[in-house]
Amino acid sequence: MSAHIAIDARRINTSTGRYIERLLHHLERLDERNRYTVLVPHADLDYWTPQNPRFTTVPSDFAIYSLAEQTGFKRQLDGIRADLVHFPMPQQPLRYRGPHVTTFHDLTLINTYNSDKRWLEYRVKQLVGRYAFRHALRSSAHIMVPSAFTRDALVEFGHIDRAKVTVTYEAAELPEGARAAGEPAATGIPFARYLLYVGLQPDYKNIRRLAQAHQRLLDRHPDLGLVLVGTKFPSVQANERLFSELGYRNIHFTGYLSEAELDAAYRGALAYVFPSLSEGFGLPGLEAMLRGVPVVSSRASCLPEIYGDAARYFDPMDVDDMARVIATVVESAPLRAQLKDAGDWRASQFSWRRMAEQTLGVYESVLAR
Repeated sequence: MSAHIAIDARRINTSTGRYIERLLHHLERLDERNRYTVLVPHADLDYWTPQNPRFTTVPSDFAIYSLAEQTGFKRQLDGIRADLVHFPMPQQPLRYRGPHVTTFHDLTLINTYNSDKRWLEYRVKQLVGRYAFRHALRSSAHIMVPSAFTRDALVEFGHIDRAKVTVTYEAAELPEGARAAGEPAATGIPFARYLLYVGLQPDYKNIRRLAQAHQRLLDRHPDLGLVLVGTKFPSVQANERLFSELGYRNIHFTGYLSEAELDAAYRGALAYVFPSLSEGFGLPGLEAMLRGVPVVSSRASCLPEIYGDAARYFDPMDVDDMARVIATVVESAPLRAQLKDAGDWRASQFSWRRMAEQTLGVYESVLAR
């Protein structure tokens, strides 16, 4: 019997949106029975276009963390009258009573703090987030997470049954814009040899310790660069100012890069370094492996689970250890070759299609109750 499933895709054009877009892409090809309503902002109606007539996009301009989300978005969901709603994030109307499932990507909102934010405002948001997370954990018919580490953290945080949570690993995949890889010079990167980091730079990403470790490496490798890729949001601007004030050398902030430029930046790197203190999955490291780039990673949270033997690990709180482990990779061509081979295999073990198959299985299990 066919069911009506609604998917909250209000964040489809964000970092979380990669998960949403890949889920929709594969559900269109996997599910031959159910019909779907996909809720997206007006501005993103052209971002993802259904290819399957059983999928329909509906405008939804209710911002997350807003009063409108709690009132207007709830009314919209009530009006849709779906048999099941999938919230791909815990931010959702607290008073929505229909059957729903939720994806939790990580717990960074409630476990971290960023020093470039106003403390009181951030603390209030964190307290509200803790309440909203617990409510979503208990009200959802089922929970999906991208790693066993996140599952275990949620079970402990929300005191919920472990059987209520399914691990649906994400995956790395080359976007279409990355197919035509150029030379690193096309990105404006001024170094022939460099370490790479891609992503946001709130405090828990641990970029300041990475910069300290890099500065220590310059004693033995004076030509070694550190390239930090990402749109210059306030946390990135704060790091750029700080490193300039400290007189740090050979650090380059790229700002936003297109997919082709990003691909070139990855492929030109000597190694990808991921110093994060807290992650739910750690996609950038897999994306580096997919491009044949050796990965040096923090051993915190889920990262050893995801990268396995295809990375070298350091203590993210110990700058000396970070510098030492990075140096072992920088100074050994055979080790880099070994990590490239291991990374290629490791990245191949994750599949967006498998994630969508597991998610569809969760839908069907909940609908059958």
